[in-house]
Amino acid sequence: MTKRAESKYKLDRRMGQNIWGRPKSPVNRREYGPGQHGQRRKGKMSDYGTQLRAKQKLKGYYGNISERQFRKYYAEAIRMKGDSGDNLIGLLERRLDAVVYRAKFVPTVFAARQFVNHGHVNVNGRKVNIASYQVKPGDVVEVREKGRQLAVTLEAIQLAERDVPDFYEVDHSKFTAKMTRVPVPSEVPYPVHMEPNLVIEFYSR
Repeated sequence: MTKRAESKYKLDRRMGQNIWGRPKSPVNRREYGPGQHGQRRKGKMSDYGTQLRAKQKLKGYYGNISERQFRKYYAEAIRMKGDSGDNLIGLLERRLDAVVYRAKFVPTVFAARQFVNHGHVNVNGRKVNIASYQVKPGDVVEVREKGRQLAVTLEAIQLAERDVPDFYEVDHSKFTAKMTRVPVPSEVPYPVHMEPNLVIEFYSR
């Protein structure tokens, strides 16, 4: 299981943005960075700094994926046909934990990773406990019987703060979800502006 090295709220404050759109984010109260120097006036960021921040923001959004794994997604994205930035988002959205989160079976990306790792999810009728498993359009993701009874699942389904995107067919009564197509960045409901092309530029330096 990938360990989250730092608090998700600390990441919000460092970026100065509410990355997951959560009501309790400290950025809703104060937009400056953490620490005693957080309120200092910031100079203009270099191109490298802008690209680095875009990478940290995207990597953090998907549960703070490890650098090694994130670089693999970059390598795969540039190998595929089409726009590399679009490909990168497509690969991240096809992660099983991202699918479980988008389908509103859990309240956060971090909870989705734990949910998958604990064996609460089937893909096409078979148990899969690898959060980075790549779901293909048409695959049926289903919450197993034990997972359906968890308070975290029942609460997430009732959450009004986010909707299931159009590229999913979800039946909450059956606890099933199917990705109908791989989304492009403009279709993904990010609470903040993501810049995958800057991430591609960062790695291709």
